Amino acid sequence: MVKLFYLILLITATASCQKGKHTDLIKVNTLPKILHEISGITMLSDHNLYAINDSGNSNTLFCLNQNGKIVREIKIPETKNIDWEDLAYDKEDNIYIGDFGNNANDRKDLVIYKVSGVLSNTLTTSKIEFIFEDQKKFPPKKKRLNFDVEAFVYLDGNLYLFTKNRGKKSKGVTKLYRVSATPGKHIAKLIGTYETCKNYSNCLITGAAINRSEDKIALLTHNKVFLLSNFKGDNLFDGSIQKIALKHNSQKEGICFKNDSILFISDEKTNHHKATLYKYQFKK
Repeated sequence: MVKLFYLILLITATASCQKGKHTDLIKVNTLPKILHEISGITMLSDHNLYAINDSGNSNTLFCLNQNGKIVREIKIPETKNIDWEDLAYDKEDNIYIGDFGNNANDRKDLVIYKVSGVLSNTLTTSKIEFIFEDQKKFPPKKKRLNFDVEAFVYLDGNLYLFTKNRGKKSKGVTKLYRVSATPGKHIAKLIGTYETCKNYSNCLITGAAINRSEDKIALLTHNKVFLLSNFKGDNLFDGSIQKIALKHNSQKEGICFKNDSILFISDEKTNHHKATLYKYQFKK
């Protein structure tokens, strides 16, 4: 009887391990406890990762090596972390911090911080404030709660924002807005929409990244990546869109390109899961 018990235990453990191996994600490392609510990552030309936590945390930018270890903590002057949700970069190594988390769709203080001098440790911060051109009520009706943002990229002098749809109508539809990357007050122009899928829990866009060549954009959900390519100008959804199943479900919110064939992806801590950094290798 005892032997039978251990045999069952062994089979269960083996099956569990095999199930875990089905994912195409490669675990790099668990992240330090201070990054348990990691909400965005990006990479600069120094080949380090940069990360932020979301609402309720300090206005700190974390510099990590590619093993997920913190090498520097950078307080960003003249900023407040109301709900930091994503990071973007430009070719001058400026970092953009998206303080546009908007779960209730009622914020009137949406801002993106442009941070210069990160690599030289000569920080200067400026504000890109914006409102959505099609939002008239704060909050709108429940079926139209589609003004929360957790994902954006920089491209050709503009910032492109992808909404996380919380409405009761067309829940899988993400809206694409364009905002000038010039500091000042702006109107976010609605320039496109895309239906990611029908299943609400698997469709929500939680992060975005663009490669150095600026010809590929990756959109992240909790269990998949949408890879956009062959787009021209603002028509980001009019090119090729490849849906990549990660075969792994967790609260993923951070994504960036290591190079054209590898993505870094991060997820937050949950009850039984530590915040973790992963790699994903595109299949040839």
